[in-house]
Amino acid sequence: MALPKIGAQMYTVCEFLKTPEQIASSLKRVKELGFDIVQLSGLGPIDPAELAAIVHDLALEVCITHSPIDRILNDTDALIAEHRALGCNGIGIGCMPNQYRGSLEGARALLKDTAEARKKIAAAGMTLAYHNHNFEFQKFNGTNVFDLLIEEGDDTFGFILDTFWVQAGGGDPVSYIRKVAGRMTVCHLKDMDIEDDPVRAKQVFAPVGEGNMDFVPILRALAETNVPYAVIEQDICKTDPFDCLAISKRNVENMLKTL
Repeated sequence: MALPKIGAQMYTVCEFLKTPEQIASSLKRVKELGFDIVQLSGLGPIDPAELAAIVHDLALEVCITHSPIDRILNDTDALIAEHRALGCNGIGIGCMPNQYRGSLEGARALLKDTAEARKKIAAAGMTLAYHNHNFEFQKFNGTNVFDLLIEEGDDTFGFILDTFWVQAGGGDPVSYIRKVAGRMTVCHLKDMDIEDDPVRAKQVFAPVGEGNMDFVPILRALAETNVPYAVIEQDICKTDPFDCLAISKRNVENMLKTL
């Protein structure tokens, strides 16, 4: 059983990624927090060669990205070349594109439309992976979109399972980690807290280990299914997002010691 390596999802600090200068300083700050692995997502405009130079200068490993669906479908070769320059073998779909959202037929169309790009990506030694939210767990005639993607997608269609959004959709993160075994290299560790509200309690984001989710079984399932990377993410932070990353990192490292 190999423990997953811990990384930082840069989307957590997306408010500090709007310019090339901010991107460079934020990656440096994440490195100083002790992260050697990052996912690139939420970045503002930057020349791919400049981004690759920043990453390499900081000796950061890029485990995966989130890339626009238009580029995945229509600019595949250039996207592969950019990932090769980064030393990154994972190309991520960050969210279900609007044109495919809201039905089982839409999910099937996504699988069909990405088939050619996935073949090119796989031939380059890379993986295309899909990041879920909660709406994929809405049922249509007894089946939800996420299960359909698992069952009808092939080995070239991978997953970036997001623990918060699986839980928010009514799924069990541990069960879904096992369902996508062998088709996931990166899992998002994201915790859920409950905030009181005059009408009803709300699900909100929290640093990992500070919310209500039990991450020890999640981390154990990742280790048992040989997922190489567990990437910390928090969509919205009530305090400084860099501090939230540091708190999450400390908590996850402590939990890993118990496995």
